[in-house]
Amino acid sequence: MKYGKIMGSCCALLAGLVACEPLDDDREKHVIAANSVIRLEEVAELLSSVPLGTAQMAEVMDAASASAGNGYDEEYRMSDLFSAPGTGVGDEADTKAGERYETPLRDLLSQAIQNRFPTKAGGEEEASAYLDSLSASDVQIYWPYSDLWDGKALPIITFDPGDAALQNEGYAFKADGSVEKVLVDEQMAQERPVWVVNRNADAQHKTMELLRREDPSWGQGGGGIIVRPSTKGEEATQTLILRSFKAKRQLDSWFCGGSEYFVKMGAVENLHAATEAELRLYEPSITDFMVVVRRKEVGEVLALNTVLVSDWTPQLDQCALLIIEDDGGTRTTWKCSAQGKYNSKQYGFDLEIPLNSRDDIVWRGSLSHSYIEKFNAQAASFGDVDLVLELI
Repeated sequence: MKYGKIMGSCCALLAGLVACEPLDDDREKHVIAANSVIRLEEVAELLSSVPLGTAQMAEVMDAASASAGNGYDEEYRMSDLFSAPGTGVGDEADTKAGERYETPLRDLLSQAIQNRFPTKAGGEEEASAYLDSLSASDVQIYWPYSDLWDGKALPIITFDPGDAALQNEGYAFKADGSVEKVLVDEQMAQERPVWVVNRNADAQHKTMELLRREDPSWGQGGGGIIVRPSTKGEEATQTLILRSFKAKRQLDSWFCGGSEYFVKMGAVENLHAATEAELRLYEPSITDFMVVVRRKEVGEVLALNTVLVSDWTPQLDQCALLIIEDDGGTRTTWKCSAQGKYNSKQYGFDLEIPLNSRDDIVWRGSLSHSYIEKFNAQAASFGDVDLVLELI
């Protein structure tokens, strides 16, 4: 969730902000332009203007919990909010989902948007255009630490200000139904429900939880994978497993959510070459998958039990490993190599592993078969993460 960098007047807002001040609710000052890009602060202010109750809180909680259960952050995309209320990232869309809620949040937002546009000619069309833009955008509600909600308290609503900020202004509901501005930081989000309006950046990637459901032989929830060595003639074929993953620190502002790590390994599967010429016929492959580490999971050991190289033969001497934390940017590659051997000679296999220009590179380099065997099934440090690799 790192793509929502909001520039402009945010710094000026914070500079003059005090801990608590009355909300300026003059609607004439906050008319939304239908033809503008959806701005996060506008959506946060819009959410603070609707009469939220525990029913709407429960709806957002349903979506956040479903997303977390599917291996994503605690998030509720606007596209799901309007088309399938209560649906989490990774769920199959159910257009009848809104029937579960007497007054879904989309109804309140739709009415609030209509109220924001002038009643002059064309106002209805402008409201409709903005509503369509919002529902088709990558904007979402992120609810960190949602599992701590007491089932009653209303949220403080804020947005991602960008620039790695640690705090921002937010809208808090008072007992009399009015709203006031407060400063919001991560500690407050651990103590009270906080909704952060930010942008989704992980929904297009499948998590390990979803991949396991597509292949039942993997087992559910980690730990259930069954892999047996195979044989090719006289040579035993091993399988390299990523048993567990532990992130040792957070790499982004809490407004962005947790971290999306991508583990990418380049190797030559099932390498059985009888001649040098045959060796050159092999093409390397790249294993690439996402691991979402929610903020409360930093420092925890996450069981993955994921195959990195399914058929590692004695001729495969070295693989390439890249671990990044996704921050977007333009597409580029890391040029590296895997290595095989024949008659005690090493041969390189050129690789280009994709990454983005703004990604945080957690670790990259080559891993030899001897290194993996030395630390087999033991935790080893790879920059800001610890991995347990096992050859079986």
